[in-house]
Amino acid sequence: MSKRHVKREEIEDKVVWITGASRGIGEILAKQLATLGAKLILSARNQAELERVKSRLTGKHAPDQVKILPLDLASGEDSLRDAVEKAVSLFPDSGVDIMIHNAAFERPKTTALDVTEEGLKATFHINVLGTISLTRLLGPYMLKRGSGQFVVMSSAAGKTPAPGQAVYSASKFALNGYFHTLRSELCQKGIKVTVVCPGPIETSTGATDSGKKGSLEKRLSSQRCAELTIIAASHGLKEAWISYQPVLAVMYLVQYMPSIGFWLMDKIGKNRVEAAAKKGNTYSLGLLFGNKKAA
Repeated sequence: MSKRHVKREEIEDKVVWITGASRGIGEILAKQLATLGAKLILSARNQAELERVKSRLTGKHAPDQVKILPLDLASGEDSLRDAVEKAVSLFPDSGVDIMIHNAAFERPKTTALDVTEEGLKATFHINVLGTISLTRLLGPYMLKRGSGQFVVMSSAAGKTPAPGQAVYSASKFALNGYFHTLRSELCQKGIKVTVVCPGPIETSTGATDSGKKGSLEKRLSSQRCAELTIIAASHGLKEAWISYQPVLAVMYLVQYMPSIGFWLMDKIGKNRVEAAAKKGNTYSLGLLFGNKKAA
């Protein structure tokens, strides 16, 4: 918010590759970036949905020059290598300027001890292993050109304890660790990294509409999240937190006063898991006082 506006010159005519572009924040990012004049490569598993998104884009290079590249992050390194080779050749003499890692996998909230092996593997294959592998394979092309940027859609759950989301939280902590380290290693070689940590966001997966009267959870709109993400990326911010309260306040407490922040999360942890099981509000300050207050 301190930067206020997108630096359009950092987006226009740049090749931007978005994973998870078939719905939710990925779709909204595609729409906003197309309007800003970016050359887009859209990836997800569902090609039909990608075609739908493409058909609705407008901009300097959209929809005619928008490229569709189906991709499954859990498909293994050989498949990802093929995808990278295709991506860097889709716009001759351009390569990929900005890689937006937006694809993610999350199971319904459950306790840390109730996580299944299947859920554990699925989450890490997409959120961590596939994303890091794609980065390892694309990075050398950016280094050869002397420039490039990775924009990573992490989460507030990657900055603070997230009761009921242990595995998802662990995957986002892993992303934060890898990409902040990557930036420190490659920033002097022209590679930029922006890690975005949204709190609860209204998406097409059925999350509560932040604008509806009487909604249980106050969620930021996908449009606003995408807008702030693009502002952060265009200004080269290293990390951006995007959320309503009280999530943002908790993030600041854990970051700057960890003893208080961890005490707070310990206080609400059990109540949050119980609220999730009852489809209640899992982001309410009322969790401090028990589920009746939270409801």
